[in-house]
Amino acid sequence: MKSRRLTAIAALAFLVAGVFVLVLTGTRAFPRGLIAASLLVGALVVGWEALRRRGPARALFATVAIVLLVTFVGVLVAGGVLLEAIVAAALFSSAAAAAREAFRIHVPLPRAVAPTRPVVVWNPKSGGGKALAADLDAEARARGIEPIELKPGDDLLVLVRGAVANGADALAAAGGDGTQALVATIAAELDLPFACIPAGTRNHFALDLGVDRDDVVGALDAFVDGGERRVDLAEVNGRVFVNNVSLGLYAEAVQRSGYRNAKIRTVLDTIPDFSDATGDGHVLEYTGPGSVSGRRATVIMVSNNQYRLGNIVGSGTRPSIDDGQLGVAVAELTSNDARGRARFRQWQAPEFEVGSDGPVPAGVDGEALVLDPPLRFSIRPGALRVRIAPQHPGASPSAAAPNGLVDGARELIHIARTG
Repeated sequence: MKSRRLTAIAALAFLVAGVFVLVLTGTRAFPRGLIAASLLVGALVVGWEALRRRGPARALFATVAIVLLVTFVGVLVAGGVLLEAIVAAALFSSAAAAAREAFRIHVPLPRAVAPTRPVVVWNPKSGGGKALAADLDAEARARGIEPIELKPGDDLLVLVRGAVANGADALAAAGGDGTQALVATIAAELDLPFACIPAGTRNHFALDLGVDRDDVVGALDAFVDGGERRVDLAEVNGRVFVNNVSLGLYAEAVQRSGYRNAKIRTVLDTIPDFSDATGDGHVLEYTGPGSVSGRRATVIMVSNNQYRLGNIVGSGTRPSIDDGQLGVAVAELTSNDARGRARFRQWQAPEFEVGSDGPVPAGVDGEALVLDPPLRFSIRPGALRVRIAPQHPGASPSAAAPNGLVDGARELIHIARTG
């Protein structure tokens, strides 16, 4: 409690100091600060136009954007405020880091009865060999958990169903989120306890479940003395996903042959196909609540519960994974918008449907697939029994984080005062 209070005080101190530096700099540098801000906005606008185009037009807009950025830095230097700008950025970054520590959560879960014949399916190649480096095979056996190695050519579902047929009464997956989804599908179908072992690359599902992503071995304790909670699963056209399904720009890019060797360049080359209605990208039709609808979305992300997007604390995570709702986020980056600007919408719904004029490239929990339209999404509330080690957080890092800067400042003041 004392350390939490100290980090809250530190976060507030950094925040106040950052605001003070900005106000002082803005007062001393007027009107250079306003000019610099205008140049930065101009560089962003022109830079987006560069992304939308190919060939000589892209080169021209990119050159203008670079000139604007260089001029922006020049104005800061000429005004003698470059150092102040760097200091302000460092203070705000420190405030965000301290706030994350202050809002760190640990939810003790009621201890569940340990299974008698648990198994863990592990992929030695996932996450650059995390499970192999952690000696997961031996660590699992030491805890009475049977390890089943997933080898090249193996059918994961066949392996898991075979383990269940041989008496397995709890299932764990040590691999990426795609592996987690497949094993979780069977666990939910048979109402068996499931444990997520964070041996993948990013481990988004583990993070939002409240599993410590840096503790691969410790996650196995979920089947020793762990607690249990129920969480939702989502599905698209009958296929379960634990995180999200991405459609549009990113999903199209990962389908292209050069993506693995030149990811950034491939994404950039894909943008023009989605930047206006005359591009070659697939039509993505959707209908949302009220009058929300569209015919050519650039990006659609449907998630197993809603992600918190754009916040300083908890951004990119799901505060809850048991709300019984899909999260839907749609971006339309088109030149045909009535106001001539990009639009972003986000909402929740138990069901969602996307239509198209042909097969739809999709990123399902990071795996590149092609799905036949219409794409029907639905949520399965409380479908999965998840076991989590007692020393792990037990909830998403954003579960206790406030929604917004003002609420965050109020909560930090409360923590600083009461601990």
